[in-house]
Amino acid sequence: MENKKKREAYYFSIEFLIGRLFKVNGYEDLEDGALGSGGLGRLAACFLDSAANLGLLLHGRGIRYKYGLFKQAVKDGFQVELPDIWQDKSGGDPWGARREDEKREVKFADFTATAVPYDYPIIGENGHANVLRFWQAEGSAEAEKISEYLYPDDSADAGKILRIRQEYFFSAASVGELIEGHIKRGGKTTDFPAAHTVQLNDTHPVFALAEFVRLLTARYGVVFADAVNLARQTFNYTNHTIMAEALERWDAKLVKRILPEIHSVMKKIDAYAKKEFRRKGCLGGDVKAMEIYGGKQFRMANLAVFIGASVNGVAKLHTEILKAETLKEAYKYYPDKFNNKTNGITHRRWLTHCNGELSAWIDKKVGTAWRGDITQIKALEEHADAAALEQLLAVKRQKKAQLAAYIKEKEGAEINPDSVFYIQVKRLHEYKCQFMAALGILAIYDGIKDGSIRDFTPSAFIFGAKAVAGYKRAKATIKFINEIARLVGSDPQTKGLLRVVFVQNYNVSYAERLMPAADISLQISAAGLEASGTGNMKFMLNGAVTLGTMDGANIEIVALAGKENNCIFGAGADDIRRIEKTYDPNKILRDDARIQKAVSYLTNGKLDDGGTGYFKELHTSLTEKTYNAADRYFVLYDLPAFVEAALKVNGDYKDRLGFARKLLVNIANAAYFSSDRTVREYAADIWRI
Repeated sequence: MENKKKREAYYFSIEFLIGRLFKVNGYEDLEDGALGSGGLGRLAACFLDSAANLGLLLHGRGIRYKYGLFKQAVKDGFQVELPDIWQDKSGGDPWGARREDEKREVKFADFTATAVPYDYPIIGENGHANVLRFWQAEGSAEAEKISEYLYPDDSADAGKILRIRQEYFFSAASVGELIEGHIKRGGKTTDFPAAHTVQLNDTHPVFALAEFVRLLTARYGVVFADAVNLARQTFNYTNHTIMAEALERWDAKLVKRILPEIHSVMKKIDAYAKKEFRRKGCLGGDVKAMEIYGGKQFRMANLAVFIGASVNGVAKLHTEILKAETLKEAYKYYPDKFNNKTNGITHRRWLTHCNGELSAWIDKKVGTAWRGDITQIKALEEHADAAALEQLLAVKRQKKAQLAAYIKEKEGAEINPDSVFYIQVKRLHEYKCQFMAALGILAIYDGIKDGSIRDFTPSAFIFGAKAVAGYKRAKATIKFINEIARLVGSDPQTKGLLRVVFVQNYNVSYAERLMPAADISLQISAAGLEASGTGNMKFMLNGAVTLGTMDGANIEIVALAGKENNCIFGAGADDIRRIEKTYDPNKILRDDARIQKAVSYLTNGKLDDGGTGYFKELHTSLTEKTYNAADRYFVLYDLPAFVEAALKVNGDYKDRLGFARKLLVNIANAAYFSSDRTVREYAADIWRI
């Protein structure tokens, strides 16, 4: 029997931040499916939504974790991690169909895990259905740990081994399923790439490459070189960040201990690659930079780049940095592999679903066809008359009032809906610069108190973020923000002018309330480090001014909607490269009294870190070299410009129709950031489906 299966694409991702997957079907009380930590997993979910709505064959593969990342509570200003039990009491859920007859074995050196698939339908508005398949690990207590938690702490070898098990587990189950299914349908190993293409979402699923080669050679008798060639026709790699922690390197000893066959295959691929490098005339330094096995480690990004038919970044700046810096040697010898696919979001969740009021207003202005074809939203620019802008402001006021009521219910904090809403919600990481925003608030607070800042429009700074349990500086930043909230909220001079709120357990459902309510979207990462961002796109689509650095997709937001309709500040990536070797944060502290005073709150006793030493360590991170350079993320360098930018948009807000026009132009130019566009580009340029 000849296999005539159409080519289908598969998206392998360690996380899918799906939220309430079927909220539109009326299941309002279901828990968020928080099987992701941030943009990586949310992007995966958006892609599946877009593909289903475009009628494209794209299926997901991941892990059915027993617990989500964690539920975050805040006690005395500190983050507390609680188990995120998203399944029902029986361990089930309303939408995951257990496929007992399709379970598989995944073998490790010390035990075998049973991979049981649970299938979740991803249904487009056109009726097209794709499948998101999660694998659950069963068979023993040791096996069950594999699918217990997302991102276990890997600071010690035991955690590293568990991470390796997780990554291999779902990669091996998925690859084995696809090859076996292809052969059962009458396919041949040689025509596998004609029927399947796989996108690896960052380095977590890269063990799939080695497993693919191992299976073809060990089980199906394919010659090694041919197996590598078939892999190179099947797999593609998306890089999501230049941060070292995401360019995974695994200790070869640990891999050999639990996956001896994979260890052997990866070393063999490394030797094969080095022969190819030499044929290309690679010099010693270039070979070392591209090697898959080196320094007694396996470098997973290098494996993905060598095998992958396509290597893409997720915003124009990010892709250029990959080509010029992070993966420059690979780009030198394999330039045709590299391409950019700027990230996107699904407007079905992030506008029509979460902002019915704005969607109805758009319908009245340009008709309803934009709901199916988001590019038609561009016609909004023709409706910037005063009456339309007043209506847009009324919608924004309504969404702000709804958020204020929700925050009052959930957090017990009161916010004036008529104040300016500055919102920063994202994963807590030093490079995302929530710490800088907090210091900026203190500078504004001092300015209001000493009279140097006058005519200040009442403002609320709203934060939401989870810090990885072992990430002390991130957890310290949460406590710092909450202490600032207490300080400014209890001071009679600022109580009516300045509010700070840290919302607990930021997740997709909370985001659906926050994005529509923002006036100002804080996107202030150190330039060159945020690959793309997708929160910035969600805020833009719902009508917000981006207050940010020239980083990630902010660059493209500004190019589309105009600098005049956003507020850009701070050092660019080129500026940071120029100054990083001579940068002295202590000089800024010596020369700028306003910044010096803001930083002094870390040590002057006015804010209480509960005796943890958190604030002193945050101060040290700015002023002394610890495990990395002093002020590694240029917080103090950008801080004065951030304060000025925050005050500028505060002033701009007073011109209500002028500000509304900025919001309208951002909404009208947000179509480029649709995941429909991104997925179409993947489908045409990479997947060929």
